[in-house]
Amino acid sequence: MTIAIKHIIRFFLFALIQVLVLNQIEIGWGIQLMIYPVFIMLLPVELSVFYLLLISFIFGMFIDSMSNSYGLHTSALLLFAYLRPLIFKVFAPRDGYDILLEPNIFNMGKKWFYKTFGILLLIHHFWFFLLEIFKLNEILFVTQKTILSFIFSMLLCVLVQYLFIRNSKNNAI
Repeated sequence: MTIAIKHIIRFFLFALIQVLVLNQIEIGWGIQLMIYPVFIMLLPVELSVFYLLLISFIFGMFIDSMSNSYGLHTSALLLFAYLRPLIFKVFAPRDGYDILLEPNIFNMGKKWFYKTFGILLLIHHFWFFLLEIFKLNEILFVTQKTILSFIFSMLLCVLVQYLFIRNSKNNAI
């Protein structure tokens, strides 16, 4: 399966899981499960910022149109995609990135993935809930929703990788 086809399938799978399943789950305490940012994280490292932003815009609009959320997902995902190359540069391995490997938890290591994806997901969630509530006097509620949703979304994104993404290091032999 080519890389493009794999990412197109992921595009629709992550979007449909987010819209049809995760947006319907109400855990309480303002927790909102979001799995779709991991799609942008798993895109190739060498992808230019223009294409990264374009894919993020289309993906965010697709989720927003099905979720009736008026650009919240698009805005947060565009911020995620814009900051991804900067965060990747900060946490770049000493020898640089192998452009043949996708940046998942298996190829890059748990520590690298938790740091990079964790920072990006935390910024994504904070921006999403800040725009959703749009009141600075509710900053504590925004922070509560951000932290709780971040924890559960991070666990869900890691679980999805362990269940559905193959470890290419073990399969290379």
